[in-house]
Amino acid sequence: MTNQLDALKQFTTVVADTGDFLQLAQFRPQDATTNPSLILKAVQKPEYAPLLKDTVAKWQGRAMDEVIDRLLVRFGCEILTHVPGRVSTEVDARLSFDTSATVTRAERIIELYQAEGIHIDRVLIKIAATWEGIQAAAQLERKGIHTNLTLLFSFAQAVACGQAKVQLISPFVGRIYDWYKKQAGASWDEAARAGANDPGVQSVTQIYNHYKRFGIATEVMGASFRNVGQITALAGCDLLTIAPELLAQLAASDAPLQRALDAEAAKGMDLPAVNYDEAGFRFALNEDAMATEKLAEGIRAFAVDAVKLEKLILAA
Repeated sequence: MTNQLDALKQFTTVVADTGDFLQLAQFRPQDATTNPSLILKAVQKPEYAPLLKDTVAKWQGRAMDEVIDRLLVRFGCEILTHVPGRVSTEVDARLSFDTSATVTRAERIIELYQAEGIHIDRVLIKIAATWEGIQAAAQLERKGIHTNLTLLFSFAQAVACGQAKVQLISPFVGRIYDWYKKQAGASWDEAARAGANDPGVQSVTQIYNHYKRFGIATEVMGASFRNVGQITALAGCDLLTIAPELLAQLAASDAPLQRALDAEAAKGMDLPAVNYDEAGFRFALNEDAMATEKLAEGIRAFAVDAVKLEKLILAA
């Protein structure tokens, strides 16, 4: 009997959301994504301590930002030996409001991968979906460097990313769900807000339908899941990036799974065309309290983990 993970793979490209490349083989994902928090978590495990020490020793005396990029690329190269597709590697979140610095850092990461013999098409540069980040991604895409716009919580961010012709976006299902659940407090009804009624699922569904209706080529990759129900409610999305714990739950279940999102159906929907200039984007994002708060919070959290990673490197 087909388990839910195998069933999901019939509709959707499954991506592993982890820096722990030793976990990848059992789930056979197509791609893998990382972020500063996942890499920080991985390098603190005993099995990855030699990788950290080796990288730091090899590049001792170089600037800290270069050592970090080399460590990220080292993890990325290891991950690529376990997946047939792409790995996403993130630019330092502290550059989220600096377009030119983001472009420069992304170009260096790509050069480091290429020095290891990795083809440019196997790497996605992850960038926070601020206005400045989206403009950096547009520049990179024109240079043939593909991007994954992360910390994406709003329809406005998705529209701007589509206009910038970025390769892929990662709308954060679970963090949207977290915000609405916290806001509702005691009045939150888990059963009523599950599946297709989950606010995170609704956000990704709106973005997916808009992209397919207007022929926007940017790939939609749902991310940041809290439960299997959020994943199965998005079956049919271009890609879903899933933590190993939830991949294991899907693999252990033989419950039936149906396609939930359908590109052909979306093409026939009566949806309004939407476009943003910078002022329009900033106002639309400002009007979305959830997206404004979660974007800022996400950047702060990744920046904190970048500092923790620097401390580990200094101590190695």
